[in-house]
Amino acid sequence: MNDVVTAPDGTEITLVGVGTSVILDTPVVRVWDVVLPPGGTHPWHQHHNPYVVLSVAGSSGRMDWLDGSEPRHVSEYSGGAVFRPVSPIHRLTNTGGTRYRNRLLELKDLGENRAEGILDVGPGARSIEGEVPDLPRPDDGRVPVIGTDYVRVWTATVPARTRLALELEDVGHVVAELDADLEDDALAASVSYHEGGTYKLDNETDHDRTFFVVALDYLAHGTGKDHA
Repeated sequence: MNDVVTAPDGTEITLVGVGTSVILDTPVVRVWDVVLPPGGTHPWHQHHNPYVVLSVAGSSGRMDWLDGSEPRHVSEYSGGAVFRPVSPIHRLTNTGGTRYRNRLLELKDLGENRAEGILDVGPGARSIEGEVPDLPRPDDGRVPVIGTDYVRVWTATVPARTRLALELEDVGHVVAELDADLEDDALAASVSYHEGGTYKLDNETDHDRTFFVVALDYLAHGTGKDHA
C-alpha cells in the first residue's frame, strides 16, 4: 500500500512509486522506467534509497517540494547520468517540449537494506554534456560519464552486427540500454545485473546500440549492507 502523508495545508497526499514501472528487481538494486510526456508530471513521491538516473531521452524539468520550498529546475540530456541522495517528498514535471525518459536505479544497500538507516552519500554528482570526466578508461572502449566514491557510470557502444566483450571488475554492475523508444515487452531485456567478469554484449541489428554500464563500487569497499 502506498504511504499517505499530510501536506502543510492539511491535505492528505497518497505517494506513488519513484518511477512509472519496475523493470528489474534484485536483492541489491531496483530499476524503474520513468516516462513523462511534454508537460506531464510524476506525482508526489519519496525516495528511500540513494539512486542513479540514466537519461535515455533528456528534457528540462521542475521539481516541486511538498513542504513548499522553492522549486528546483533541472535539465537532463540523453546519455547523461545523475547520482542522487534521498530528498524530501517531491514531484517532477517535464517542462520541455519533448518526451522525457530515464532508467532510475535504487541502490538498496545504501537505504532500505541498511540496518543503520539511509546512508548520507553527500550531494551526489551530475554529468555535464560535452565533458568527459578524468577517469580511467577500460580497454573495452567504455566512455566515462560520472565517477563517485559509490558508483561509476560509463557508456559503451556496440557497432552493428558485432559483439563487445566488457571486462567488468569484481563488483556488482548494472547494464542498461540507452534506447528511448523501447516498447514494454523489450524493457525487461534492456536492463541486467552482473556480479563482474566478462560480459558479452551482442548486437544483431543493422544499427549501433549504446549501453550504460554502472559499477556499484560501494559493494566492494563495504559501504552499505554486505552481500559477501
